Amino acid sequence: MTVFADHDAYIAAAPEALQPLLAFVRARLAQTLPDAEEIIRYDMPGFGSAGLIIAGYAAFSKQCGLYVSKGAISAYSDDIAAAGLKASKTGVTFSPSKPIPDELIAALALASRKELGV
Repeated sequence: MTVFADHDAYIAAAPEALQPLLAFVRARLAQTLPDAEEIIRYDMPGFGSAGLIIAGYAAFSKQCGLYVSKGAISAYSDDIAAAGLKASKTGVTFSPSKPIPDELIAALALASRKELGV
């Protein structure tokens, strides 16, 4: 198992086709959560505050995921479906051919932060 020192190392180790998506998600999360710190938890980069993970992201072989609170996914389930994306209880998957809209990244991150109370 690879241990990543920071977000840059994680993105650099991801499949090349997914690196621009990961960099985009990272930048949008940093912009949306300016006072959150960049963290690595469970071998995944994310943004957190007060010891809690507000939003995390990950790369797999052919797709990426954005991970937030259950309430954030529930609150934006219609928007996720309208974007043609698939969601689990705590995540949304996307790919280069079907990227996640930047306004959806922000909405999910802010909803997650609100639910967590940080």
